[in-house]
Amino acid sequence: MTEQKSIFSTQFFLLCLSSFLFFASFNMIIPDLYDYLTSMGGGEKKGYIIALFTITAGLSRPFSGKLSDTIGRIPVMVIGAGVCFAMGFVYPIVGSVWALLLLRFFHGFSTGFKPTGTSAYIADIVPVHRRGEAMGYSGLFGSIGMAAGPSLGPKITAAFGLNTMFYTSSVLALLSVIILIGMKETLSNKQRFHPRLLKVNKDEILEPRVFNPSLVFMLTAFSFGAALTLMPDLAIEVGFDQDDKGVFFGVFVVSSLLIRIVAGKASDKFGRVIVLKIAAFAIVIADIMVAFTTTQPMLIASSIAFGIAVGMNTPTIYAWTIDLSLDSARGKGIATMYIALEIGIGLGAYIAGHIYSNEAENLRTAFLACAGMAFLAFLFLNFGLNWSKRVFHKYLTT
Repeated sequence: MTEQKSIFSTQFFLLCLSSFLFFASFNMIIPDLYDYLTSMGGGEKKGYIIALFTITAGLSRPFSGKLSDTIGRIPVMVIGAGVCFAMGFVYPIVGSVWALLLLRFFHGFSTGFKPTGTSAYIADIVPVHRRGEAMGYSGLFGSIGMAAGPSLGPKITAAFGLNTMFYTSSVLALLSVIILIGMKETLSNKQRFHPRLLKVNKDEILEPRVFNPSLVFMLTAFSFGAALTLMPDLAIEVGFDQDDKGVFFGVFVVSSLLIRIVAGKASDKFGRVIVLKIAAFAIVIADIMVAFTTTQPMLIASSIAFGIAVGMNTPTIYAWTIDLSLDSARGKGIATMYIALEIGIGLGAYIAGHIYSNEAENLRTAFLACAGMAFLAFLFLNFGLNWSKRVFHKYLTT
């Protein structure tokens, strides 16, 4: 499909709205899910809530990438949202710690598919020289959903009960698919689905061309995985009420609104790497601020800093990944990037949760570890790119 001259179109707007609904759907359950797990006697396993989810998301990426490049972008989006829709009806009947953790494992298939199809579709329709800006807008809507969900979820639970909150999550996932009805598929020469397409060869798992943005994403996403796991507890620790424990996510998104667009445009004009150097260092600073947070104003300030840093980082990495991907393997390139993202989030959630171990005095150590990982990304961007070019030279010249 020929790309349009402008970013803004009905298709692009619907994709952004779909991303908002989808990300709100699976993120709205997270704050109450920690309490749900604790009520079952599994409080020390909080790190698994995010880690298991991201493991499955990562494992499913090679399949979603291949299917996106064969049967089409839209079917892959429908599969991802469909899984999310089904899971909301299963959470209320879960009765044990291990059953809940198993459900989180299966729920991860949703993000393994939906964002891959969405990103590939957007890359198909926007101008090459405005990819960073387009990914900024798209990420903006996704981030609003990621913030609105955790902010809204506990309020629904408080007013109508936990089960209603889970069902609401399913409804939002369903709406994210319904609004895509009637959209034209952008993949040319698409194939009919056949079970053999589910066989993924080793050369179809990862795209070496996108190693650089993927590594940076993995190292910087570590902080986000930790924040998803520990921020609700930190909010309570500094004095916020149970209903407001998702305050970090709300502030995080508001602070990232404008910077996403600005950073996307800047990366289109000045280059991806320079913007990512600034973003990685900003994540280091934000993590240190979180580590030393002891009051509500400090939490708000650190949330703002974190939102600005991630708002610069994410759309730039998306655009860089698409820049490096072959048109015929765009889905695989995007899937590789998302695998790195899931690894980073999963490791951040698991390691930070293990360090924390439900002991407030360990929060500082956990976030200082996150700062260390982000600093590694900063070092790689400054000193490791030439090494990477030598290692992956044969892939970058074919």
